[in-house]
Amino acid sequence: MTGKVYLFATKSSHWMKHETKTLLILSPGFPKDEDDTTCLPAHQIFVRALNKNFPSLNIIVLSFQYPFSKSVYRWYGNTVVPFNGMKKGIIGRLFLWRDLWSILHQLKKENDIIGLLSFWINECAFIGKYFGKWNNLRHFGWVTGQDAKRGNKYISLFRPQPHELIAMSDFLSKEFYKNYAVKPLHTIPNGIEPSLFPVPGAERDITILGVGSLIPLKQYEVFIDVIKEIIGEIPVTNAMLCGKGPEEIQLQKLIEQYRLQDNIKLAGEKSHTETLRLMQRTKVFLHTSNYEGFSTVCLEALYAGCHVISFIKPMQHDIDHWHIVETRPEMIKKAIAILKSPGTQYTAELPYSMDDSARAVMQLFDYKEAATS
Repeated sequence: MTGKVYLFATKSSHWMKHETKTLLILSPGFPKDEDDTTCLPAHQIFVRALNKNFPSLNIIVLSFQYPFSKSVYRWYGNTVVPFNGMKKGIIGRLFLWRDLWSILHQLKKENDIIGLLSFWINECAFIGKYFGKWNNLRHFGWVTGQDAKRGNKYISLFRPQPHELIAMSDFLSKEFYKNYAVKPLHTIPNGIEPSLFPVPGAERDITILGVGSLIPLKQYEVFIDVIKEIIGEIPVTNAMLCGKGPEEIQLQKLIEQYRLQDNIKLAGEKSHTETLRLMQRTKVFLHTSNYEGFSTVCLEALYAGCHVISFIKPMQHDIDHWHIVETRPEMIKKAIAILKSPGTQYTAELPYSMDDSARAVMQLFDYKEAATS
């Protein structure tokens, strides 16, 4: 990407000089269009919550790696600047950072910027921090998942201070402190947008549901093992696993090995709306990941009326209908107990809304526009 690509900056409606305040969001990826609902759904919901609660705020998203394009576009009224930086070596990465820096300077000249927000502590936070520091702009990095794990190569470049870090959960705050001896000063949980949920149907005909990328981190072989044991107690078990990824073939082989083809369906990747509708038909949502920042799908499953069972406890306090277990046998026992109990209630639970998360983030920037709801 060169400066010439953006010569339209003073001529196009994309980047006309804004009289209102502007927030810059730096992210590794962003949906390529409004139909791309499976790309970082929590971050999509967060940006739309900003739009909803702060309609006068101008938002510009700089997306480092995805989409695979360099053409500026609009997404629900927000400007997105993609850099197509997914497959770049060391030299290519340096050129990418140079281009990012140049565009950031251009944006600063043309907008009244209140600060920068980076998703994940990675190259986004590295660029965002130092651009903010050298231009007297606030920058916050949102710790949202695996960036809190040991081995994050950007920590030594970012050199985080507690006041510039937001943890998405108590778990991530502890994990970051354990691995880097820096405790994020701010904790702003993940949330959901209730209005996105379809009108629920009357029947919960899916016994157990799992949703996520079919990768080793998610441990979906555990999902299949748990279903296998539950069938011994509850023969009429209808389970579904939604997602795509490199583990799909191996998981299908495991299903066939256990002869569970009539009980477990690999349903492939679903749109966000389709996923929410399936959750509303489900009794137990099983989340077998061995590491999770603050799972959006678990929060969505709770609001859809499911009971959630997982290995990771995101917050220090308990959350209604979210059951934390430590072992596979405990997961099996808990699922059976929920399914067999005549007193189990499948009611919607809303621990956190994304509206609250958006407001909390904007308070860090001292943004004073009155919220609309």
